[in-house]
Amino acid sequence: MSPDEDHMRRAISLAATRVGLTGDNPSVGCVLVREGAVVGEGVTGEGGRPHAEEAALAAAGDGARGATAYVTLEPCGERSSGTPSCSDRLADAGVVRVVVACADPSVFAAGRGAHRLQAAGVAIDQGLLQAEAAPLYAQYAPAKSLESRR
Repeated sequence: MSPDEDHMRRAISLAATRVGLTGDNPSVGCVLVREGAVVGEGVTGEGGRPHAEEAALAAAGDGARGATAYVTLEPCGERSSGTPSCSDRLADAGVVRVVVACADPSVFAAGRGAHRLQAAGVAIDQGLLQAEAAPLYAQYAPAKSLESRR
């Protein structure tokens, strides 16, 4: 088993703790790792806020700079609230690589998160342990349009 798989499995286990408790948002797990050490972890908050990436970045503080983020679902590329997206937050914090298990079909992600990360110079790997993470999102019904969330 690779370190990438170990860290993604931890993110999956975090996400599993909040399935059904996050309102319209999916339960996501995020683990930040720098130089082989976990520097922050997060899971979507009850009711859907904060997002997992926000919680992990808050826990990591300056430790996020140069880290790899392991996220069970593609980081959002836009927020219905107008606040910075998780992809922007990860890039702004200095995360250098994001490893994603599952793509997010939501209009707020659906490739937007990955595109924003790439545009900011962050490496992104998609699909790690997708089969293990996918059951977390079997009941997830994302917004189909931006207008439906406003």
